[in-house]
Amino acid sequence: MKKIIILFVYLACLLAYGQQNKAYTVKGKVVDKTTQQVLEYATVTILDTKTNKVLEGGITNRKGNFSLDVAQGTYNIKVEFISFKSYESKNVTVNKDLNLGTINLEEDLEALGEVEIVAEKSTVELKLDKKVFNVGKDLLTQGGTVNDILDNVPSVSVDAGGGISLRGNGNVRILINGKPSALVANNGLDQIPGETIEKVEVITNPSARYEAQGTAGIINIILKKNRKGGLSGSVQLTAGDPRDFRANLNLTYKTDKINLFTNVGYRNSNFFGEETTRQVVTNSGITTGLTQFNDQDRNDNAHNIFFGGDYYINEKNTLTASYYHTLLKNTDETRLNYSYLDGNGAIDSTISRIENYKEPQNFNRLEMNYVKTFDKKGQKLEMDVQYDFWNDDEQERIRQQRTEPTTTDFTTINSDDVESSKDFLFQANFVSPLTETSRLETGIRTEIRRITSDYMVHIDDVLVPDLDNELDYNERIYGVYAQYGNKIGKFSYLLGLRVEHSDIGIDDEKRLFNDDKDYTNLFPTAHFTYQVADRTDLQLSYSRRINRPAFWQLNPFGGLTDFRNLRAGNPDLNPMYTNSFEAAFLKRWGKFSINPSVYYQHTTDFFNFVTNQTADGNFVTFPVNLDTEDRIGFELATTYNPFKWWRLSGEFNFFQYDQKGDFEGQNFDTKDEAWFTRINSRMRFKKGLSMQASFNYTGRNQNGQTLQKAQYFADFAISKDILKDKGAITLNVRNIFDSRIRDVVVTGENFRLESERKAIGRRISLTFVYRFNRKKGQRDRLPD
Repeated sequence: MKKIIILFVYLACLLAYGQQNKAYTVKGKVVDKTTQQVLEYATVTILDTKTNKVLEGGITNRKGNFSLDVAQGTYNIKVEFISFKSYESKNVTVNKDLNLGTINLEEDLEALGEVEIVAEKSTVELKLDKKVFNVGKDLLTQGGTVNDILDNVPSVSVDAGGGISLRGNGNVRILINGKPSALVANNGLDQIPGETIEKVEVITNPSARYEAQGTAGIINIILKKNRKGGLSGSVQLTAGDPRDFRANLNLTYKTDKINLFTNVGYRNSNFFGEETTRQVVTNSGITTGLTQFNDQDRNDNAHNIFFGGDYYINEKNTLTASYYHTLLKNTDETRLNYSYLDGNGAIDSTISRIENYKEPQNFNRLEMNYVKTFDKKGQKLEMDVQYDFWNDDEQERIRQQRTEPTTTDFTTINSDDVESSKDFLFQANFVSPLTETSRLETGIRTEIRRITSDYMVHIDDVLVPDLDNELDYNERIYGVYAQYGNKIGKFSYLLGLRVEHSDIGIDDEKRLFNDDKDYTNLFPTAHFTYQVADRTDLQLSYSRRINRPAFWQLNPFGGLTDFRNLRAGNPDLNPMYTNSFEAAFLKRWGKFSINPSVYYQHTTDFFNFVTNQTADGNFVTFPVNLDTEDRIGFELATTYNPFKWWRLSGEFNFFQYDQKGDFEGQNFDTKDEAWFTRINSRMRFKKGLSMQASFNYTGRNQNGQTLQKAQYFADFAISKDILKDKGAITLNVRNIFDSRIRDVVVTGENFRLESERKAIGRRISLTFVYRFNRKKGQRDRLPD
C-alpha cells in the first residue's frame, strides 16, 4: 500500500510538471493606432516578472502578426517599434493558448518629434522582387543630389562622372515615379536635390508592367508627396567646400478637393578634377610615348521651379497636372599639357592647350495624370500624358600652342553643338481583381521622341567640312502588355507578356549616316514566390529585356577637348537583348535579416567600347556590338539592429562574366570576375544626435581592352535636431580619404594607355533644414 501511495504521488508530480512545462502559443497583431496600418518588424518580447529577463522574443511579419511559444506561467509582454511608444502588459497569466488581439501602438511625439515620425524608417527594406531604399532621414543624402542618394543604394553604384550601374552593369533603366525622364541624360540627375526623394526602388527582374528597356534592370526614383491636409513646407540651405551653395524651398497646401505643391531650388557648385595619362606606342619597332596632364575647374549654376496640383473630382476620380523647369549653366576651364617622348624617353616636344567650355541646358516638362477607382475593391485605371522639351548648347573655345622645342602661334578651335529634343509619352494601366486571390492587369504605352543635333567646328575661323553636319534622331516605341497573378496557399505567381514595336531612324543632311531600324519583340516575364515560413520566403523569376542604344551612343560627333583621346558614337549600333534568371531567398528573424540571391544573364549583341588608333596617331573610343556575354553572380544583402539606436546594413556582390566577339578582325574574348561591397552604419543617440558612415569598395575588372583597377571611398555625416525637432543641422564629409580615383589601363595591338582620373575630390558641406506647419505623418510633394 505504501508503495502504491508513493507511486501515485510520483505520477501526480510528473503530471503537474508536464502541465507546467507544456508550451502554449501567445499571438497577436500590431498596428499603427492612428492609421491602422500593420507594423512589420515590430519587436515582441516575453519577460520574467521578477528579473525582467527576456525569456522569448520575435518580430511581426508582413501582416503585423506574431506568434510565440512559452511554457505555463506569468509574464510581462512588451511590444516595441521605432518612433512609437512601447506597449507593455504586466503579469499576464498563460495557462492556455492566448490571443492578445490587435495591439495599437501610438507615435512617440515627445521622444522623436514630428519630423522623426515622418522619416525614421528602415534605411533599407529588403523585399523579394526589389530593394527599397528609404532616404527620409539618411544623413549622407542631406545637402546632396539624386546621384549622392543612388551611390548609397544597395546594388547600385555611381562613378565619378555620374554613370549609374546596377550590379556592375551600366545598361540600367532609370525611371522617376515609374516614368522615363530626359533628366536622366547628360548627368541631369545631379541637378535634382536629394531632399525631394522619398525612396528608391531597385528592380533587378521587372514584370511585364514595366517597359522592356534596360537589360540590367530598373531603378525607380520615388518623389515625396503630401499626405495630409493644410499648409506645410520646408526650407533647406547648404554651404560647402569646395564652393557649394544650395537653397531649396518646398510648399504644399491640401484640402478635401485640391492639393497644391511647388518647389523652387538654386545651386552654385565648383568641382575640381585632374587626370594624368601615359601613352606608349610601338610602330615599326620604334617606341614613342606621351605624358599628358589635365586640370579642370567646373562651375554648375542651376535653378529649378516646379508647381502643380491634384484635383479630387470625387472619391473615385483624381486629376493631376504639373510643370517642371530647370536651367543649368555649366562653365568649365580645362588646361591640358602634352609632353611627347622620343624612343629614349626624353621630351621631344610639348603642346599647351586651354579649353573654355559652356553648356546651358534648358529643360521643361508638362505632365497630366488621371486615376479612377471603381466599386470593385482593387480595380483601378491610371493614365499618364507627358511632354518633355529641352535645348542643350555645347560651346567649346580652345587655344592651342606648341611650346617646345620652339614656341608657335596660337591655334584657335571653336566647336558648337546645338541639341534639342521633343519627347511625348502616353501610357495607361488597368488592374482588375478576378477573385480574392487573383488579378489581371493590362496596359499600353506610346513614346515618340525627336532629337536634333547641329554640329560644326572652326579652326582659326575656317569651317572644317568633315565636322559640319546636322543629325536627326527619331524614335517611336509602341508597347502593350498583360499579366495574370494568383495565390494558392503559400505559393503565388505572376505571369506576363509584353509586346514592343520599335521604329528608330537616324539621318543627317549630308546623307552619311542614314540608318533605319524597325523591329517587333516579345518580352515574357515570370515570377514565383513560396512562403516557407512567416519570415522566410523563396522567389524564382525570369524576364527578357532589351537595351536600345541611347542617342549619345549613336551620335558620331563628340567633343574636342582632348584631341588625343576622342569619344564618338556609332550610328550603326544595334540593340542588345538579355534573358535574365534569378533565385532569391529572404529570411528575417529577431533583429537580423538576410537576402542572398543568385542570378544569371545571357546577352546577345552586347555593347562594348573599343579604342582604336587613327591614321594621325590619335585615339578614338566608340561602342560596337559583340556576340554574347554570359554573366553569373551572387549577391548578399543584410540588415542588423544590435540595439534600438544602432542600425547596420551591408551588401556583397560577386559575378563572373564571359564575353565573346570580334570586331574588324580583332578578337575581344574575355573571361573575368568582379566584386564590390558596401557597409553602412547609422547611430541615433538621445537629444536628436545622429551619426552615419559608409564604406564602399570595388574590385578590379577587365573587358577586351580595358582594365579598371580597384577603388574605394568612405563618407561620414553627423546631424543634430534643433528648434524643437522642426530643424536639423547636418555636417557631411564625402570621399573622406580623397580616394575616388579611376585608374584605367587600355591595351591594343601596338599601344598601351594608362590614365588616373580624379573627377570628385573630398567635399565638406553644412546643411540646415527647417520644416514648418508640418502635420503628423506628413510628407512633402515634390518634382515628378
